[in-house]
Amino acid sequence: FKAVLKGNKRTICDLVQKEIDGGVSPQDILNKELIPAINDVGDKFNKKKYFLPQLIASAEAMKVGINYINPMLKQGENTEKKGVVVIATVEGDIHDIGKNLVSLMLENYGFEVHDLGKDVKCSDIIAAAKEFDADIIGLSALMTTTMQKMKDVVKARNDEKLKAKIMIGGAVITQNYCDEIGADGYSKDAQAAVTVAEELIKK
Repeated sequence: FKAVLKGNKRTICDLVQKEIDGGVSPQDILNKELIPAINDVGDKFNKKKYFLPQLIASAEAMKVGINYINPMLKQGENTEKKGVVVIATVEGDIHDIGKNLVSLMLENYGFEVHDLGKDVKCSDIIAAAKEFDADIIGLSALMTTTMQKMKDVVKARNDEKLKAKIMIGGAVITQNYCDEIGADGYSKDAQAAVTVAEELIKK
């Protein structure tokens, strides 16, 4: 937790290993240590207690920690596939910390995730949704200027009559915006994204 808060990449793997040796499950380390830490960092950043360099350092540390426990998480997961998700940060937006977290969480909960990265064109998102026969398209935006691009993806999905439900999230996104553009689900954070995705699959 502290290693993520302090953006300490060097010590994070040792700390994680210590906890695992002490009998803590990788899932718990992710859910009770790493994720609360990055949420806390996001919170501090929003309140201007942290600035971009700290946010990036923390995200990097988190990535190192997650990459370290990822193989262990994969062993423990059930093999039943819940659904296929194509996820991307929309065109013009280069923030992918939140999206990466959502990808990881969905994978850990048994979804097949195709992460297209950041600054992804609408046409590429739709093409991937077709290629992988996606059940869900996940879109992330952290800036008010780029959130408009989500509308284009919803429209393209409707025009192409794809079955994929669209789930959106990001710092500037609200339930109201989700309703306004006709997206199918809104998640406020990575943990919520799992719940929303599971609900959308059932619909």
